[in-house]
Amino acid sequence: MKHGAVIFSVVLLTCVFQMVAADPVTFQSGPKRVQLLELFTSEGCSSCPPAEASLSRLVGDSRLWRDFVPVAFHVDYWDRLGWKDPFASVEWTKRQQRYAENWKAETVYTPAFVLDGSEWRNATVPVVNDEAPGVLKAVVRDDATVIVTFELATGTSGEFEVHAARLGFGINVNVRAGENKGRSLRHDFVVLSLVHEKVGSGTQELRLAPGPQSVSHPERRALAAWITNVGDIKPIQAIGGWLP
Repeated sequence: MKHGAVIFSVVLLTCVFQMVAADPVTFQSGPKRVQLLELFTSEGCSSCPPAEASLSRLVGDSRLWRDFVPVAFHVDYWDRLGWKDPFASVEWTKRQQRYAENWKAETVYTPAFVLDGSEWRNATVPVVNDEAPGVLKAVVRDDATVIVTFELATGTSGEFEVHAARLGFGINVNVRAGENKGRSLRHDFVVLSLVHEKVGSGTQELRLAPGPQSVSHPERRALAAWITNVGDIKPIQAIGGWLP
């Protein structure tokens, strides 16, 4: 252990990561902050497809995973228009409402971008070089185990939670009702499941829930993970990467 550093580890066990490669897959940030870009969206919102298209363009960005990690949460409050979004969850709606409470906003809306816990305007992610919270590392083994380690920057301390999301890419859905009726929508970075657990000085085990059963198999999959202070929603450090 480096002098002054504190290391926390979490073991995430999940049957959804069926690894085919014999060697573990490792994702690791540098000490500089990797930004978490969140999009709150819905298949029932006619303004959302352009925002999702702008997020999808980040798949080809050379800074992806190294400088920023995008995730798309589908909220459920547009389901009232007659189309039930298969990715939507009341938990994702509560997540957006919690952000709104932090900003003292009276309402929530879609599409809505959030960058590092702050309200944001689009899918553009600026370069940030002045924050160095520590190194976050994830090792995905072929036995479906993900080991996450967070090494704090020297001289810092605190209690933390780790969050791990399974992401789907290239998923197409034919919408048959609501504001997008008759459209075929493509989704990338969509959150299929999310777990979080308080990080202790030892190891903890988590199991990711399966994604929606009604959703077609994604073209690609990825893992996104981020660290927060206990009881806070704002990310401190993030990491992500493609899964085989």
